[in-house]
Amino acid sequence: MEVRIGVQNVAREVVFESTQEPRQVQDLVTQSLTSGEPLMLVDERGHTVVVPATALAYIDIGSEQRGRVGFGG
Repeated sequence: MEVRIGVQNVAREVVFESTQEPRQVQDLVTQSLTSGEPLMLVDERGHTVVVPATALAYIDIGSEQRGRVGFGG
């Protein structure tokens, strides 16, 4: 799933693919904001993304579903 992190005072957002569950990411974000500790997430290649809780502007957590290809409704 795709995760987008907006960082205060930075023009670009941090975007990466993660194998973590959306609920797990949401819980980690909530824990980070509550405790003030850095947000630490893992991308699909095993790299750790660390963002200070005080610098978080927003988090966009994508769904687990992959986009469909083709036409249809």
